[in-house]
Amino acid sequence: MKPGMALFLLAAGAVTLASGCSTYVPVAGNDNFAYLYGKGAAAVRLDARVYQTGDGQAVIYYKLRTRDLLYKGTGGGGPYHARTSVRYEALPLPGSKVLLDSASTLVKDESMSPTEDMVLIGSLPLKLKTDKPFYLQVTAHDLNRDALSTVLLRVEPAAVDPARSFLPLGSDQLPLFDDRAKPGTVVRLKAESLAGNQLQVGHYPPVEKLPAPVFAATAPPALDMPPDSVFTLSVSGDGLLEFTAGDSGFYHFRSDTASPKGYTLFVQPGGYPEVRTVQDMLGPLRYITSSKEWEAIHAAADPRAAMERFWTDAAGSRDRAREAIAAFYGRVESANRHFTSYTEGWKTDRGLVHIIFGTPTTIRKDERGETWTYGDETNMMSLVFAFHKREEPFSNNDLILQRDPQLKSAWYRNVESWRNGRVVSE
Repeated sequence: MKPGMALFLLAAGAVTLASGCSTYVPVAGNDNFAYLYGKGAAAVRLDARVYQTGDGQAVIYYKLRTRDLLYKGTGGGGPYHARTSVRYEALPLPGSKVLLDSASTLVKDESMSPTEDMVLIGSLPLKLKTDKPFYLQVTAHDLNRDALSTVLLRVEPAAVDPARSFLPLGSDQLPLFDDRAKPGTVVRLKAESLAGNQLQVGHYPPVEKLPAPVFAATAPPALDMPPDSVFTLSVSGDGLLEFTAGDSGFYHFRSDTASPKGYTLFVQPGGYPEVRTVQDMLGPLRYITSSKEWEAIHAAADPRAAMERFWTDAAGSRDRAREAIAAFYGRVESANRHFTSYTEGWKTDRGLVHIIFGTPTTIRKDERGETWTYGDETNMMSLVFAFHKREEPFSNNDLILQRDPQLKSAWYRNVESWRNGRVVSE
């Protein structure tokens, strides 16, 4: 079987270890959330999403990759065994030690080939016991090598956040963890709470504007543009609908036309969230090139060769160039996974800062947004980036940087480091 093709759907809530414990201290009991976006987050890649089925019921779906897990044998060859604990903790605020609810499941997998790359998908039931927003901290713990990864999700009632009432499905009818589709593909959605309803769907062109440097007082892209087309879709009696994705951009689904909020599905070509194509690589390079350099690379007969020359000239050797390329585009992929909102993660303010400056020393989160600090929080010389949440109908992950002219020298210093082939350390 080809790597990445095999999928296993684990029984919902299988092997439940704990539920409703009110005295448990969360795994990440402090309020520094830098671990969410740092190197540790890639040790065991964890994807998670919440799907609200209606009547106060919801499901937490999670996904693991087998190549991230340690499979141990018992001697004398296979089979090899992996053991991973997946736990959720419901919290009133990020970093809170007040636990509203919790549950966990033990994921066991067996393989004759411990290096095989497959996907493990499972679920945990979730009862929505409050009509107030709360946070879900979902943690995967590889028990064989004591490695952790955590995802933090904000959960609101479906009336406030209709997007949680939709679940994208693959051709195998298993849940997808990214609200993305390729142009021309058949899109399948589950929306059981909207069974029998008619939805209004608007298609919007992609937002191409890149974020300005961290010191430039430039307004973020306006999101009040009208759709370029509108149509209706009916949800079947069993809560399913499907259609064929058209051009690049995004579709916005609404069951209540009196409210601008709904579910947004993005249509993008290329390898998103991974960087696979020349176009995937070319866009982010704009952050560290001059206009003249970028236009020359973009217009070159062989843009890939032109990009390789840029990196080799910058780094001084092919080996250093490979190291810089791996680090730079690794951050692009990380930005796509964590910061995507109405556009790809690398095009957002947090993506911009993450790519150029790396993972901050400290991240503080609250209802209004995030504050990133590079260096000691008590040191006046440390770099501080404040991101504020923007309320808009297409995404609840849209944070805007409060730009500061005093960050100009730090910006150019770090850009120059990349241009010299020096990886800005995490």
